Amino acid sequence: MGFDDVTRHCAIHKSIKLFLILLLLSPAVFADKPDLFLLKTFDNSQNVVGWVMSEKFDGIRGFWDGRQLLTRNGKAVNPPAWFVADYPPFAIDGELWTKRGDFEHIVSIVRTEKPDDRWRQVTHQIFEAPDQPGGLLKRLSIVDDYLARHRNTPIRIINQIPITKQLQVNVFLREVVAKGGEGIVLRDPNTPYQTGRLSSALKVKQHLDAECIVREILAGKGKYKNKMGSLLCQMNNGQRIKIGTGFSDKERENPPRIGSEITFKYYGLTQKGKPKYPVYLRMAR
Repeated sequence: MGFDDVTRHCAIHKSIKLFLILLLLSPAVFADKPDLFLLKTFDNSQNVVGWVMSEKFDGIRGFWDGRQLLTRNGKAVNPPAWFVADYPPFAIDGELWTKRGDFEHIVSIVRTEKPDDRWRQVTHQIFEAPDQPGGLLKRLSIVDDYLARHRNTPIRIINQIPITKQLQVNVFLREVVAKGGEGIVLRDPNTPYQTGRLSSALKVKQHLDAECIVREILAGKGKYKNKMGSLLCQMNNGQRIKIGTGFSDKERENPPRIGSEITFKYYGLTQKGKPKYPVYLRMAR
């Protein structure tokens, strides 16, 4: 082995060693994506009498694994130490939230690398305790028992309202939307904890929403000259759609990156199965 080969070998060895050290010292950076439950969409055909319903909070998904706070995609959140000082030693799942219609603000708070005093506006609205036995209400009662002994915490359990008549769903939805809320969630309280997109956990909104991947940024014309005009996006089923409304001027100047995931709303499907009137909502969370 020549001198150059030895030098190259040493450099590779040092790089591998450095990577392993960083891996050990920075577990949050390489956190696994948590295996969570996801919501399906309610279509009014399913009988949900005997279920429970709650407001759907428009925040950032916050999964506490017993040691650290993670987003839905497994990215570590960096709250102030006091925020999680009295968190339980077991997993809880919910939304990091401030108030209705405040999504961009909560994103700014949660994504700030150095946490600031704005975290005092944040509550952690809990809808699950994944590792606990029994149905939903039993699992949440474990969190309630813990909070009775640890009151100095931003954790709040989302109120689950029993559904005794199917009509309650639309009445409650109208109440929540009238207050500026995003929608509601229906859940079968007798189902043990499961992950993935569930038929026992349904979202109800006045419009539908979905996610797609940005594939191309299309230039604007007229008043949007030299800005983004629309996005060409690909849905999970492979369909491509163009989204050109719902963006602020700031978002048109700095559009979502190619390859990023966004959420859009729509109003039913066309005869070809494509979303009608897609409107940009936000970056997917």
